[in-house]
Amino acid sequence: MPSDPERSFPATGPLALQNSGRITLRRLRETLGPLVLDSVCIPRGDEVPVGQPVVQGLYEPVPPQPGGLLLLAGGAVDDGTLEAIRQAGQAGYCAVVLKARGADLAAAAAGAQEAGVALCTIPDDMPWRHFDALATAATGAVEPSADSYASVGMGDLFALANVIAYQVGGAITIEDPHGHVLAHSSLPHQEIDDIRRKAILGRLTPHRPGNSDEYQRVIRADGPVWFDIPEPDHTNRLAIAVRAGSQLLGLLWALDGAPALGEGAAAAIVEAAKVTALHLLRARTHRDPDRWRRAEVLAALLDGGVGGHTAAAQLGLATDARTVVVAFAQATPEDTPGLAGARTVDLVNLYCEAWHPQALCVAAGGTVYALLPVRADAGALARAVKFAENVCDTVRRNTGLTLHGGVSMTGDVLDHVPACRRTADRVLRALAADADSPRVAALEEVRSRVTLLELLERGSPATDLAPGPVQRIIAHDARTASTYTESLLAYLDAFGEAVPAAARLSVHENTLRYRVRRIQKLFGLDLDDPDTRLATWLQLRLHDLSTRT
Repeated sequence: MPSDPERSFPATGPLALQNSGRITLRRLRETLGPLVLDSVCIPRGDEVPVGQPVVQGLYEPVPPQPGGLLLLAGGAVDDGTLEAIRQAGQAGYCAVVLKARGADLAAAAAGAQEAGVALCTIPDDMPWRHFDALATAATGAVEPSADSYASVGMGDLFALANVIAYQVGGAITIEDPHGHVLAHSSLPHQEIDDIRRKAILGRLTPHRPGNSDEYQRVIRADGPVWFDIPEPDHTNRLAIAVRAGSQLLGLLWALDGAPALGEGAAAAIVEAAKVTALHLLRARTHRDPDRWRRAEVLAALLDGGVGGHTAAAQLGLATDARTVVVAFAQATPEDTPGLAGARTVDLVNLYCEAWHPQALCVAAGGTVYALLPVRADAGALARAVKFAENVCDTVRRNTGLTLHGGVSMTGDVLDHVPACRRTADRVLRALAADADSPRVAALEEVRSRVTLLELLERGSPATDLAPGPVQRIIAHDARTASTYTESLLAYLDAFGEAVPAAARLSVHENTLRYRVRRIQKLFGLDLDDPDTRLATWLQLRLHDLSTRT
């Protein structure tokens, strides 16, 4: 605990999120993500400090708020917008945020450039109140006026984190059991390290070797746990599990850096854990039941267990809502680390919240499904693909996991959601079947492979037919370790052109021609017949896919 509470401390932490605007525009954009806050022009650079958000309607005088974030709610981009941008520049605002609604923003960008204020946009579908809440949380809570827990409103976790930081003497994060940062302190005299900085920006503790073991040590311990860390960019830590009886609610982490924790830090964090349990229980009472209920309904809807009419009211959607299902799965077959897997669900949830108030996700097995309400326009699928790409990028940065994302077609009503889920699953499977595939795809990009996989699932040769040439070729390769199957498929893939097929196999074209003649002779295969060529290629292709999936 600091020895002199009246001492004036310098603001040393680059993420000290005070009203003075310690967070920069760049970090605000990184924290919220490109799907939430996009920049049109930044005349003073993106390292300018950001203050608190101010919601303002068009044609209303812009109030003074140096360094503020002006949320310009209103209609179309017109002269009123240009005037508001001019006034924001005069009042010293950091940035003006508006919704483009398909308008040309060239004039607004020119006005912002002249006014010296950044111009940013948010999605047209995002309610202003939702963005205001996200921006307010990102820019942080003010330092508490007293060191008493009684000064903290129930459920105000950011203010609570500041009081705990004051009592314990080091920068604090309040996390859920999966490493999701629920709140963090922002006292200006308490420094943070790079790990803490990344956790605040990504709202998740970054995955690193030994991370899961540290969490398990804290969870199993009856009291505080000290971590002496020799790495220069990683500060020592004091941690404790937050429980209500035997129920694990979360964890508290305190940095033992600058300033160093005092002798009473362990006792102070024990008391802090008791107070935090009350706040987390209150927060869970208000938020978690609704989230879990909606997730359970979504899981049932995806499986076809409930109809669209039944699910509509519980999901807050109309029965004729247009939606897209995006499925995420790990690109490699290794087991997903528990903590990293939980982070993936948390990140998808965060992106869903940014997409639309009624968007949500649920994990089923090794797949995470996101249900995205979309507008009835030609760009809906492209935006969903961009959503999936951003999720994959963020998960990769925060957890080290590589995901594939499968985007379904658009469902016109909620009753189409199960079919959309099946389509997203097939797209995922098509991506997994080809090592050269992109990370994310919509159905049209991999339709041919999806069709082949459908044939592989549904179709098989009649059981009363004797094995044909293709089955005999495959069996011959299995017995003799020959490569007739691979050679013939490459030849047919190349439309009978020996040169590109031989290059793919890394053999001479004359060698390949000899093999093909040999195959035709040994197995009675007439490749001059178009039906035989089609049937042979299809069977070989399906066999190849079956060995990859």
